[in-house]
Parts: sequence; C-alpha cells; structure tokens
Amino acid sequence: QVQLVESGGGLVQAGGSLRLSCAASGRIFSILSMGWFRQAPGKERELVAGIRWSGGTPYYADSVKGRFIISRDNAKNTVYLQMNSLKPEDTAVYYCYALGTWGQGTQVTVSS
Repeated sequence: QVQLVESGGGLVQAGGSLRLSCAASGRIFSILSMGWFRQAPGKERELVAGIRWSGGTPYYADSVKGRFIISRDNAKNTVYLQMNSLKPEDTAVYYCYALGTWGQGTQVTVSS
C-alpha cells in the first residue's frame, strides 16, 4: 500500500504560478507511475499530467500543455506539478494518484 500527501495549493491571480508536491510513502518500490488529476465543481475528475517513475516523456492534457510541468525526485519519493500562467478555469481540487491510491486533494483557486 502507498500513502500520498499533497501540498502547495492556494489562491493565486490569473497569470500566476503554483507548485504542488506529492510525497509518497509505503510500498514505494511498487510505483511505476504517478499522476495529477483535478476535479472542478460539477465536473468529472480528469487526468492533468502523468510521469513514469523510471523516466520517459511525461503526459499532459491538452488544456495544460506548455503551462504545467510534472517532475519527480526519486530520492525524496516526491512528484511535483509546476503550474504556470494559471487561468480561472484551472480552479479545482488537485489530486495525486498512484497504485490505486488517491491523495487527500489540495485546492487551487485562480482569481480573474
């Protein structure tokens, strides 16, 4: 089993930046990939970005390509989501996901 703890959400103006962190613990050796999802009010949860633990090209949803960057620090068992040029439509609860486990979620609010 894996435990995921997110941090880094908050309130930011449009055009601003935030960095989310997701620290994993537990059965780290079983993790092959990790992803960031988000869920806005009244909408389904969607995959925003994903990264393989071993490397390779990350995945990005079209809506965030060129603005968000996912990265990992294997030594810290942590995945990051750097969010730049934020838009009001990026407002959502952001969740980290790995091995069938969800983090608790962190709220990101972008004001116009």
